[in-house]
Amino acid sequence: MINVLFTGTAVVLLCFAAYWVRGRGGHRPTGTWAMAALLTSFALAFASYAPAVERAVESVVPHVARLLSNTFTLTAATAVLAFLFQLNLDRERADRQIRLRVIALAISVTGMTAFFVAEQLTGRNPVLYACYVLIYISYLGYTAKDFLLQTWVHSKRSTRRSQCWGLRTTSVGCGFALLYAAYKLFALISIGLGLGLIPDHARCSSPLTPFRCAFSVTAPAVAVLLITVGLTLPALLWPLSQLRRRRWERNSFTALEPLWREVTSAVPEVVLDPGTTEVDSHDLDFHLHRRVIEINDCVLALRPYRRTSVRDSAAAEAARRGTAETPRGEAEVEAAVIAAAVAAKRTGLPLYGDEAPPAAGTRSRKGDLPAETAWLLLVAKAYARHPAPENTGATSPSHPGPENAEAALPGRPAPEHAEAASPSHPTPEHAEAASPSRPTPKNTGAAS
Repeated sequence: MINVLFTGTAVVLLCFAAYWVRGRGGHRPTGTWAMAALLTSFALAFASYAPAVERAVESVVPHVARLLSNTFTLTAATAVLAFLFQLNLDRERADRQIRLRVIALAISVTGMTAFFVAEQLTGRNPVLYACYVLIYISYLGYTAKDFLLQTWVHSKRSTRRSQCWGLRTTSVGCGFALLYAAYKLFALISIGLGLGLIPDHARCSSPLTPFRCAFSVTAPAVAVLLITVGLTLPALLWPLSQLRRRRWERNSFTALEPLWREVTSAVPEVVLDPGTTEVDSHDLDFHLHRRVIEINDCVLALRPYRRTSVRDSAAAEAARRGTAETPRGEAEVEAAVIAAAVAAKRTGLPLYGDEAPPAAGTRSRKGDLPAETAWLLLVAKAYARHPAPENTGATSPSHPGPENAEAALPGRPAPEHAEAASPSHPTPEHAEAASPSRPTPKNTGAAS
């Protein structure tokens, strides 16, 4: 079980290291080599913990596996900070901090090696072993604490969700590293005072057996895995997020096409390049930006044709369906206003009545591409689901404004055809009003 755990972890870490250093056809991200050194060091440390590897190297030098694994662990801790320095500091300060850490690492490894050799020559002196452990846990604990604080602070400032959760996962990993350092400090005190609370050089039969192995084996293993996953998570999720974004851009671009064709047919002068019809799949962001801008420009150009009567009628219909004051209901109202404006602009007929204001929530809505696209997608869906009549709100010379204005009053649905309100095509209301049993109101539906 122990062989599988440590050997498998080492293989996974080496795969992560290969992913970081592989060529991506461009400039490598900042901190690539520091991350590769971190993952490789952790992989070598875990490989040295595997009983099979430990027996092989200790057949040459007794107990040297401990020195190797501890050295690789401190190297990985230094690489962690080097990675963070390269991300958060300017190049000059980062290089200076990295040099200081490398010097401290060299001093620590040299001191550990000296005490290890002296311990072997003197028959495993407990005092020399305690000095060895003191150097190891001091450097490891200081590095883990420093890294924990920095990653947690930067996780609160991060705007990318994957980076935020990656840094927090790394912080939890640093917490397990500090737990391991605390265990080693407890073992050091036990050895130094001769308490015998922790059996010296006893092997673990499983990650949790005996109980102390939960601190000496499982805690560092979990710490390394969480730190590795946390630091690598943004790099792994970046291609997936880009794929998801491109899919969203493509779907949004396609869904907006019917609305775009409608409004640009009425205001063709807003189209930036009418001759361009092909869309490059690698430049969907640009084309979606362009489509959103052109639709919004058309809406602005159609402002003289936006009528309050149409908006009030659509708002009353939305209230009847129970969608008033919701994004869907507001989009339905805007779609009705735009459809009427497009129809009036196409026919070139004058309009009567007050100009309808912009859609509700326009000022409070974010002006970025996702927010504008989400709003226009709602409008496009409503436009396709409830197309407005071709001449809604328009007034011809033979059909002046009063009858159309009456048809567009709040709480009263708009007629399906513009001629439906004329004397030759009476609506049910007009037919009822003109019946013999009921007097006809003056000027109702009359043409002047």
